[in-house]
Amino acid sequence: MAQVFCIEDDNGIRELICCALRSGGYTVKDFSNGKEFFRCLQETQPDLVLLDIMLPDEDGISILKRMKAESLTAVIPVIMLSAKSTEIDKVTALEAGADDYITKPFGIMELLSRIKAVLRRSHSNPAELSDLLKLQDLTIDLKQRTATYQEQELMLTYKEFELLTYLTRNRGTAISRDRLLEQVWGFQYEGETRTVDAHIKTLRQKLDAAGCHSLISTIRGYGYKIGG
Repeated sequence: MAQVFCIEDDNGIRELICCALRSGGYTVKDFSNGKEFFRCLQETQPDLVLLDIMLPDEDGISILKRMKAESLTAVIPVIMLSAKSTEIDKVTALEAGADDYITKPFGIMELLSRIKAVLRRSHSNPAELSDLLKLQDLTIDLKQRTATYQEQELMLTYKEFELLTYLTRNRGTAISRDRLLEQVWGFQYEGETRTVDAHIKTLRQKLDAAGCHSLISTIRGYGYKIGG
């Protein structure tokens, strides 16, 4: 039975979410602020976190960044909950490491469906047979969350690492931008976005700086491919 932590300062919304989660078969721990959440996180790591952005002590984006900066909590999937619905708000959260972003008000069935989808992605293909992925002189250590080229470590952001890992796992295969958004960001934008292109650009720059040139190919009008 998956355990979900819910951080939401509105008592009514928090109670509604917790009731829905329990009826959906999840165990739940709820918190009204980040301080209580981090205190509990030191003892128990949940399968997923529902995180409101507007909180009384520390905002949700700051909490998310703290989680992704620690190896023990970086792998915990996080779904952001917010009344903010602009694209920049969503991009900020997703680039900070969120797996999905749900705007308020939302339907309970949608929430449960999105939770199930994120958990399915996070638990699919466990360990992908190995903690190491290798392509030419590039080595990705999934356990340590490091990427090195000829023993030189690449200083990647959380999403750059996820993007490089997904492309490498699917080496030789052209992956569409929509597919990358779904698998790496865990969210399908309603409109056009350059998020994937922007991350590919910075990823290429870091690979080039390390001497790893032309590893990622652009598939015109479609997406990207690594190797092959």
